[in-house]
Amino acid sequence: MFDEHSGYKAVVAIANAALAADNTPPAIDLMGFKSCEVLLAVGVGGITFTGANKVEFVVTESDDDSTYTAVNQADIIGATVATGGIVKSLVAAHAAAAVYRFGYVGDARYIKVLADFSGTHATGTPIAAVAMLGHAELGPVPAQI
Repeated sequence: MFDEHSGYKAVVAIANAALAADNTPPAIDLMGFKSCEVLLAVGVGGITFTGANKVEFVVTESDDDSTYTAVNQADIIGATVATGGIVKSLVAAHAAAAVYRFGYVGDARYIKVLADFSGTHATGTPIAAVAMLGHAELGPVPAQI
């Protein structure tokens, strides 16, 4: 069995909550790591999503943690990037919990993951995201327990 534990660090990208409005995304500092995989967990939709009442997950990047710009397709693997850095859109009924993942392969030091709500969301949808930072330049990475 290989040791994945000693080479990865988990960072909260979207705090676990039933959201009905945009989150305030924390900056994820990628310094010291050579890979980043984002795990996006979405519970049963609080509403039936439509083209007007939707949630879009947006990834932005920055070199200075001050000016952020939308990622483009060359920065992401495992997802199709739409205009504005959208990597996942919930625009139809979401009747079961699911986990989605995508990798960031850009060269910026910081990224953010935003759950961007449009329309009316009277009931929240359970959402969480974790960025798994991997291939540490210095290891082993301390345990997070």
